[in-house]
Amino acid sequence: QVQLVESGGGLVQPGGSLRLSCAASGSIVSINTMGWYRQAPGKQRELVAAITRGGRINYADSVKGRFTISRDNAKKTVDLQMNSLKPEDPAVYYCNADRVYYSGSYYPSDYWGQGTQVTVSS
Repeated sequence: QVQLVESGGGLVQPGGSLRLSCAASGSIVSINTMGWYRQAPGKQRELVAAITRGGRINYADSVKGRFTISRDNAKKTVDLQMNSLKPEDPAVYYCNADRVYYSGSYYPSDYWGQGTQVTVSS
């Protein structure tokens, strides 16, 4: 019913920038929160940044001042601009859509993208 497709990962040098994009598709009626999580090898998945439909934003302390999340409710997209990337930022980054109602659904569901790899290396 609902798919999240991510793009924009890749290899960047320390201090560089990348922009991740995620587009939700399907018979979506509404999405409460859209966000980005990341998971490094051997570590748990963690929240990077999230934005509600109303524009309230939450960042992980480790990315504050470096990453910027933005959302287009009409297009059902969420982007993550990552600047000043550090050696501790590499991970698989996952797009998340929380409390999604689609046409015909009575209860909200959560969805994840397939993940996109971010590598920081000189």
